[in-house]
Amino acid sequence: MNAGRFSRLFPVGSHLCRRPAPPMGELKRDMETLRRQGFNLVKVQTHWMYDEPEEGRLETAFNDELIAHAESLDMGVYLGLTCEQAPHWLYQKHPDARPVLRDGRVVPYEAPTTLPADGKPGPCFDHPGARACQLRHIGRLVAALAVHPNIMVWNVWQEIGYWSSGLLGQDTCYCPHTLAYFHEWLRGRYGSLDRLNQAWRTAYPAWEAVQPDRLRGPQASAQDVEWRMFMSQAQVGRVLRERAAAVRETDPGKRPVFAHKGCEGVASGEDWTYARELDFLGTSSYPAWGCLHDWDDGGGRPYPRREALLAETWDRVAMRTDFVRSANPPGRPVWVAELQGGPVNTGLHLGRVPSAADIRRWALAALGAGATALSFWVARAEIMAQEGNGFSLLDGEGDETGRLAEAGRLARALGRHADLFAQPTLPRAPVAILANERNHQFASALDGAGGHLDYAIRGWYHRFWESGIPVDFLSFDELEQDYALAARLLVVPFPVSLTDAEAGRLAAFAERGGHVLVEAMAGRLDGYGLCPREGMSPALAARLGVRHESLSLVREPGGASRWSPPERTWGEYLEPAFLRGEGPLAGRRLRAHFGLQTVRPEAPAGGDGPEVALRTEDGRAAGVRRHVGQGALWWLGTFAGHGGTAHKDQESDACVRAILEAAGVFPDACGRLLRRRRVLPGQQAWILQNPLEDTVTERVPLEGFAAAADLLEGPLPVADGHVAVTIPPLDAAAVIVE
Repeated sequence: MNAGRFSRLFPVGSHLCRRPAPPMGELKRDMETLRRQGFNLVKVQTHWMYDEPEEGRLETAFNDELIAHAESLDMGVYLGLTCEQAPHWLYQKHPDARPVLRDGRVVPYEAPTTLPADGKPGPCFDHPGARACQLRHIGRLVAALAVHPNIMVWNVWQEIGYWSSGLLGQDTCYCPHTLAYFHEWLRGRYGSLDRLNQAWRTAYPAWEAVQPDRLRGPQASAQDVEWRMFMSQAQVGRVLRERAAAVRETDPGKRPVFAHKGCEGVASGEDWTYARELDFLGTSSYPAWGCLHDWDDGGGRPYPRREALLAETWDRVAMRTDFVRSANPPGRPVWVAELQGGPVNTGLHLGRVPSAADIRRWALAALGAGATALSFWVARAEIMAQEGNGFSLLDGEGDETGRLAEAGRLARALGRHADLFAQPTLPRAPVAILANERNHQFASALDGAGGHLDYAIRGWYHRFWESGIPVDFLSFDELEQDYALAARLLVVPFPVSLTDAEAGRLAAFAERGGHVLVEAMAGRLDGYGLCPREGMSPALAARLGVRHESLSLVREPGGASRWSPPERTWGEYLEPAFLRGEGPLAGRRLRAHFGLQTVRPEAPAGGDGPEVALRTEDGRAAGVRRHVGQGALWWLGTFAGHGGTAHKDQESDACVRAILEAAGVFPDACGRLLRRRRVLPGQQAWILQNPLEDTVTERVPLEGFAAAADLLEGPLPVADGHVAVTIPPLDAAAVIVE
């Protein structure tokens, strides 16, 4: 095998182990078992503490032996670097390289192993000494291992991030080196201290006086939001960029360099930054680590089986894969770099053992969202206490399992159709959801807003998924690109922060032919945490031709309080309400969720005024549409996304479908089966999902194709241009047509 063969394979692999590792003989046997099943890739994870236990002394024999054995089996290697597990000598040499928490305490932790958290948070790589040592180590390690031609890809950060808030209760790093970098970044953004003070309405006398807020946790202030945007994008982005550069400078094979995210939510725009510092960005996916949200219908434990299994599919796999795929520049690979292979075990909390059907459903959901590679975590069961005997395709003794056999069956089948699956063949979707990093930061910190942005995105995604409508995500920086206009409808969820410039970009997107749907409270904050006197974004209001009138919280139906805080005294809530459709939504009704905002339409000078699309029962406008250019701006006076997963009702679903139809968006379904497509000239893969609790058989038209085959089962009989497809309850299949 050589690196050139990488482009002709669909990579299906498994991570072999963490350090401390099982004996080499066991690892080799595991590798042979994977190869026998049809896997063509193994992940080998390096660890700085093990690989350079003394400064300048590189130990590569362990990794060399594993990689060479993979080559003897004609297997590629996915090589992962773990730099957060820094060796003790680094802290002795640079004791001030330890990260500093928000309250000023220094993190004393030195990771002895990769658990917990792959050594995170690790040293602060803004420290010039630690930074230089890290990059020198990467260069030497890559130069030593690059002699192996079967290394296919380098991963420079396993599950990007420091995780200090989760591990230590506070974010990091507030050391002098990071603060100096923060000031440098601010100077580049604002140009002068006067301009920063004017924007923030502060009175800092010098750059050194500009400090992130350190009183408590995240706050909805310019200082804190800018700090968190700096840390999540500029600081982490520079670490990624420099690690990638160190690999590229020393790898004569110029193999791809990537990193991958963990299982975080899908509201942040940071992934767009990370993807552009690398050749591509990947993701983890652990579907059975959690599924339903506490606010969901059926969200109370024990979970209803149907809703839980579907949420594993659409939420934990499809949505996260779609999000990371969208964050990558068009045409880049999409790696599910860690896909759950066994039970989620944490200490003595033992998870359910995935069935063969689980493995098949998760893998097909990832493929339907555009994945171009799958790497399971992990081959043999974890041996360390925190994740003991968990996560593996093999059992603890290294014996084969039904889930391994199903993963191998998928690997062999995908290898026969690598052209369709190993490259980005997912068409652009007709619907997109906007990812806005600044809005994410404000919504994460604003009192009363916690969790709502993520929930709104999740609800909108589920609305589209259950209707058979593919979804992309777009950032503001992409709206001017031609490919963005494939999205006939762009949803702007829970937009509590919206600047005038951002409102202008949304309007420009509509003028070019898109339909833009903005939820309530749009621009309640500007870009610096200040409230416009107008009550909403004045730039958006002007483009809609409306003026803000009122805003209130609204009670949940049936006396529920999933997200509703208790009243301070009385009169804070409106009663549960439906909004009545008219004009483009005549005959429809939409339930109000969380908040209800009304506006007064005002005919703007020149052109047509807004059409009222929704009214309250007492006749106030709570939804409008205004045609602009070749498209339209829609504004809803509530949060329809929440209704995609909470307090669901058929009338609201029909109202959303009417908006989709007005934008020219229609489902791509096969009767009761949901469909996602992978497309090449003359050939397609249709990934079909049965969301019902009954076996479904559909007679599916071939749309001009002549032959069809089930990906796993083989040829399907064609009759009158149709094939009969049968899928068991809550299961999935893939049909290849050509």
